[in-house]
Amino acid sequence: MTTPSPVRMTIVYYSTYGTNHQMAEVAAEAARESGAEVRLVKARETAPQEVVNGQDAWRAQQERTAHVPEATPADLENVDAILFSSPTRFGGATSQIRAYIDTLGGLWGTGALANKTFSAMTSAQNPHGGQETTLQTLYITAMHWGAILTPPGYTDPVLFASGGNPYGASVTANGEPLSEADKASIRHQVRRQIEITQKLKAQ
Repeated sequence: MTTPSPVRMTIVYYSTYGTNHQMAEVAAEAARESGAEVRLVKARETAPQEVVNGQDAWRAQQERTAHVPEATPADLENVDAILFSSPTRFGGATSQIRAYIDTLGGLWGTGALANKTFSAMTSAQNPHGGQETTLQTLYITAMHWGAILTPPGYTDPVLFASGGNPYGASVTANGEPLSEADKASIRHQVRRQIEITQKLKAQ
């Protein structure tokens, strides 16, 4: 029996001040530890540069991550697993993530996004600032693609320590580093996605 090739995963994030970048980095590390080949990319900034320059923390995050490649449709083409991490904006993903999604029509139209596993993470300033609806709307988008949703559900006690969101890791963004509970939740979500993807590849 041949051994399946490693899971190929792309993590797409957008981060204004750094929280979702931290989340994506933790996810990438967990995926690599699970044997996956990981590509970490960021959604292109769509806000005017003068607006970014007007907020020191926003500009500093942009400068810190200048080395991270910008996401293109090709980043989702030859992969088995997709993970999105987006801040919450009024109950949905950021305009930067939605703008990236709008570039994927060619892949969706040819079925190139079907049968890949998909999971999502988010953050907001408040514990009930729209995290659940953000994740749900991202999953609805992936359903249109024909992707296979892999939310964490209540499959491990670590979910309860980080707030108990069964849809995906959701962090209260307060300008502080991620808590250990948040990191544990992210790691579990990613390990579960990789495990399910491996099983699908073995079929």
